[in-house]
Amino acid sequence: MPTRGELEAARSRQVADVLAPSLRVVFCGINPGLYTAWAGHHFARPGNRFWKALHLSGFTPRIFAPSEEDQLLWLGLGVTNLVPRTTARADELGRADLEAGAAALRGKLRRYGPRWLAMLGTGAYRAAFGSPGAVVGEQPDLLEGVRVWLLPNPSGLNAHYQLPALAGEFARLRLASEA
Repeated sequence: MPTRGELEAARSRQVADVLAPSLRVVFCGINPGLYTAWAGHHFARPGNRFWKALHLSGFTPRIFAPSEEDQLLWLGLGVTNLVPRTTARADELGRADLEAGAAALRGKLRRYGPRWLAMLGTGAYRAAFGSPGAVVGEQPDLLEGVRVWLLPNPSGLNAHYQLPALAGEFARLRLASEA
């Protein structure tokens, strides 16, 4: 486990995207947390349920460790963040951060052209894309020609979705992305 000082030092780090052209689904987190930035891999905090939900939903053949994130590319999957800036909590981001992140994400979608974008976190999506009524599931509007699916935030702090329900939402996306 990292020390408090090591975690604070991670604020200056960014986590590299795991992207390639024409992926089936790109998962987009809000921004890296301190533990994730310290580890250098997406969704690395031990309490985060992303990797478990990905497996339980059928996207991956087993639970991947965050350090195995590059293997997602072989499955037609990728990972990025809406905002690259590392914070201790997502609520440290302001509207300007989210709107700038939305513009940058649109650029990534144009560059890589995935079939689906899976946004992880309803509040951040609503603020970043001016969609106050957005709910979990497929969104009615495309982003840069890419279909969008809104998923709950897999953080262990999101008590509204326990792991079985979270995996169920991921599975709905998996089925849609295979059609």
